Amino acid sequence: MADEQPRYLKPKKSSNLFHASVQGLTNLGVSIMGSRVLYVRGRKTGEWRTTPVNLLVFEGERYLVAPRGHTQWVRNLRAAGEGKLRVGRRVERFTAVELPDEDKPPLLRAYLKRWAWEVSMFFENLKADSPEEDLRRAAPGFPVFRVVAAHGKP
Repeated sequence: MADEQPRYLKPKKSSNLFHASVQGLTNLGVSIMGSRVLYVRGRKTGEWRTTPVNLLVFEGERYLVAPRGHTQWVRNLRAAGEGKLRVGRRVERFTAVELPDEDKPPLLRAYLKRWAWEVSMFFENLKADSPEEDLRRAAPGFPVFRVVAAHGKP
């Protein structure tokens, strides 16, 4: 196979209003089913970039899943290795640990169980009850990061 580009679904202009609404509410302290505002430094400019994300809690750990694939926030988080999550005035610094594809299926399943109403259009034919094999096959297209609290950092 030729060099295959990583999966990336560019946001439609119509989704900007939804993202702005979720981000605005989250900034005010209203978390929509676990929403946070992700702050991560741009890999080229070093400037802070923001986007609303769904923070998944699974088996006592916290994760960020990228339903649109290898987005700008994913690329920036890989480069920076750390970021901030905000709800209202509460801001938490964290380091990000990207998971290998083989660890993603149960997280993708949990993410779909919780947020299918919001993100199912980005998962093509995958559902929370899809066979493990289908989730495993799709895993490379969905970056997942474990959120590790950065203790001792302001």
